[in-house]
Amino acid sequence: MNKQETNQKERFKEKRFDYNIVLIGFMGAGKSAVSERLSTVYAMKNVEMDQVIAEREGMSILNIFAAHGEEYFRDLETELLAEMQSHKNTVISCGGGAVLRERNIREMKRNGRVVLLTASPETVYERVKDSDDRPVLNGRKNVKGIKELMEQRRGRYEVAADIVINTDNKTVMQVCEELVHRLMEMEEE
Repeated sequence: MNKQETNQKERFKEKRFDYNIVLIGFMGAGKSAVSERLSTVYAMKNVEMDQVIAEREGMSILNIFAAHGEEYFRDLETELLAEMQSHKNTVISCGGGAVLRERNIREMKRNGRVVLLTASPETVYERVKDSDDRPVLNGRKNVKGIKELMEQRRGRYEVAADIVINTDNKTVMQVCEELVHRLMEMEEE
């Protein structure tokens, strides 16, 4: 942790959220990095939904999709989002497709503040091009394919979001600072 992060942690160490922060967005938008940093700096619990589901199922997301299909996986997401309502001061990092189901959006809203992280298709491609565990990108792991899928999901993301933050050309800490600042503004309204 560098000096800026240490100062930030000191300034906000007493900050506790009486709700959860639910991070949504396309794969590669920065949800995992931001959730990890938020949980460290603000002493919050961190729940990576895909990781929790993979651990509970004893197989990778790719294998869950292959063995049981997307609908089964989405059911697991819905169950986990409902379960998370009993938690507070937790960062929940959702998989990129969690917003595809209307019930998931309702569960996210019940959990707390929903923050949409966005990035350009070019940025997303650079972040995911070497990853082999993105089943929905099969056959379209290129800027054009990513752009098309992002556009298909854009409306769902926007409906779910309380706050939208673009992550292009920002450090993880800059995104976290903007996110917390925006949440604090919402609390004051």
